[in-house]
Amino acid sequence: MIRSELIQKIAEENPHLFQRDVERIVATVFDEIISAMSRGERVELRGFGAFSVKQRQSRQGRNPRTGESVQVDEKHVPFFKTGKLLRDRLNGLDNSDG
Repeated sequence: MIRSELIQKIAEENPHLFQRDVERIVATVFDEIISAMSRGERVELRGFGAFSVKQRQSRQGRNPRTGESVQVDEKHVPFFKTGKLLRDRLNGLDNSDG
């Protein structure tokens, strides 16, 4: 599913909302998640999962084409850990009471 499909699905299930309002809501949710992560904060959506940022230390790497040793700088990478409800649904377990 891509962003436009998500917006379409939400708009279909909420006919009282205008399409542009749904687009604004989805954009705001994504922007807030990105902003929080850029500040190093963890974002938890209960039942769905948690977004966080992990720090990768600098290291020596290799250029796969030449085999030459290169320095890889420290960097921050996004990390997502699934919530229990999502894991259970993916594995065919019904956990609709929690």
